[in-house]
Amino acid sequence: MSKTLFEKIIARELPAAIIYEDDLVLAFRDIKPAAPVHVLIVPKQLIPRLAEAQADDQKLLGHLLLKAAEVAKQLDLKDGYRLVINNGADGGETVPHLHVHILGGRPMAWPPG
Repeated sequence: MSKTLFEKIIARELPAAIIYEDDLVLAFRDIKPAAPVHVLIVPKQLIPRLAEAQADDQKLLGHLLLKAAEVAKQLDLKDGYRLVINNGADGGETVPHLHVHILGGRPMAWPPG
């Protein structure tokens, strides 16, 4: 099975503007930003999508969300930000590797998309 785009970024086989990394997650700027600040944070362990996460992934999922908040603070998004997780084709998922979009730098409308 071939690697996902994000697995290639994690393995440094593809370049990315990395802004945070630890043993479990990697955060980098989106190459097609949908907001003035658009960062993706991905677990280094492959979980194709949220719907496929297991009970064993609970600690990693919690870490992912806490680090997303930490990265948003690092990015000085003090006026607010949006976290987005797409799941499946109808949810807008384009890369089958769980990831959280951190969007900020402008007011967000509701409902989205």
